[in-house]
Amino acid sequence: MAADLRKERAVRSSVLRASFHCTEGVTRLTDKYHTSPIKIAKSFPLQEQLAVIIMDASPGLLAGDRYEMEWQAHGFSHAYITTQSYMKVHPSPLDGGAVGSSICQTFRLGSHAVIEHMPEPIMLYKDARLRSETNVYLESGAVWMQADILCPGRTLRQEKFQYGEFRNSLSVYYEDELIFAQRQRIVPSEHKLAAPGCWEEMTHMATFCLFSDQLTASMTESMKQFVQQLPEYGSHPVLIGLSGTQRHGLVAVAASTAAWPLQEAMRFLWQGARRIVLGKEPVELLYS
Repeated sequence: MAADLRKERAVRSSVLRASFHCTEGVTRLTDKYHTSPIKIAKSFPLQEQLAVIIMDASPGLLAGDRYEMEWQAHGFSHAYITTQSYMKVHPSPLDGGAVGSSICQTFRLGSHAVIEHMPEPIMLYKDARLRSETNVYLESGAVWMQADILCPGRTLRQEKFQYGEFRNSLSVYYEDELIFAQRQRIVPSEHKLAAPGCWEEMTHMATFCLFSDQLTASMTESMKQFVQQLPEYGSHPVLIGLSGTQRHGLVAVAASTAAWPLQEAMRFLWQGARRIVLGKEPVELLYS
């Protein structure tokens, strides 16, 4: 019976698809489809864009779960996407024969469309294994930005770096040409994360990405200067570096000893990018 349940969970998949259109300067959610347990909990205007909150009506990603999300932003639409809470990834122990959890997200942006993807952090429980894949397809004038935060486990339960494996990939295409590819694999039991030149005393990591053919060299330089103004966050140091990619992008990587300073740092970068790249005023976060 237990083996049958594991087999059933290994093939379970949840799907969410949504489309945005812009009509007379107003972005609307024109089409959506989902299967349990993920769904769009709420959508509402937020300044000039449409805000969307994703809800997971379950304890989180269990062994064998696969989430697939596809976002289509048609020409000149502008969407802000976030999540209701942390993405919780539960154990996938190897000795039980269970496969890991996975999430695949696809963003397709039409001409001059904008997507700001600012989800809550990923929390990897003890023995969790997660494969995360993100694919972005941009047309001329489109702007895509995203902030990701990775937690090492429930630190108050002494789960720091006790997860099994984390695999992460990001591929960005501009008019069907691959312009950026990033691959990451972390296996705490095999990698010396505390070694000099690695994570050392840092425990939480974050990445901020922005891709657009509207991004100029002067904008990237302005973002580099903006990063130097990053505030201090009490006893939690934040190390951060930002650089331009080979084509149409910039990436910032940050590390700290807690999630909340990185959330503040990602918000800081996001607000700066809105002003420098989009020419728009900051907006208040929908969550803390």
